[in-house]
Amino acid sequence: MWTNENCISYERRDLRYPSDLTDAEWALVEPLIRPAKRGRNKRRVDVREIVNGLMYILSTGCQWPALPKDLPPKSTVNGYFLRWTEDRTLDRLHHALYVRCRELAEREASPTAAIIDSQSVKSAEKGGARDQLGPARAMVPRSQAARSSSTGRMRVVVRPGMMKCGRSAGAMI
Repeated sequence: MWTNENCISYERRDLRYPSDLTDAEWALVEPLIRPAKRGRNKRRVDVREIVNGLMYILSTGCQWPALPKDLPPKSTVNGYFLRWTEDRTLDRLHHALYVRCRELAEREASPTAAIIDSQSVKSAEKGGARDQLGPARAMVPRSQAARSSSTGRMRVVVRPGMMKCGRSAGAMI
């Protein structure tokens, strides 16, 4: 429940972007990110800024080229995103924060119930010739499914075409 006291603790007005991590949030995330490997080039980027870039992409839904110039370059942020997806850093991060969130809500770390919902929506195909019958025929039904815990926290969003190597790209959400 929102109260005046806890509303202040969620204030993001002093941050550069609302999606940037606060110092308290970074203190939770930093230990979960592996340090740079030994024997290779020294890491020259601020990992917190990489995470801020990923959070900006996720919160705004913008495309990689639209990443603001005061964040690391899109190629760097995207490279870390791909690397952390491959080595499962994002999965570990999500799991650790999810467990902590459930514990703070005084619930068991593992949920005992889940809610599954699906929907079909019509979306226009990208590119290609339009049908002779007009734009309405160019609409193709798409489906997506979402799973959330009993606390309402979004766990996974799966859309067709998101599957790669047997894993869902939506697992980061």
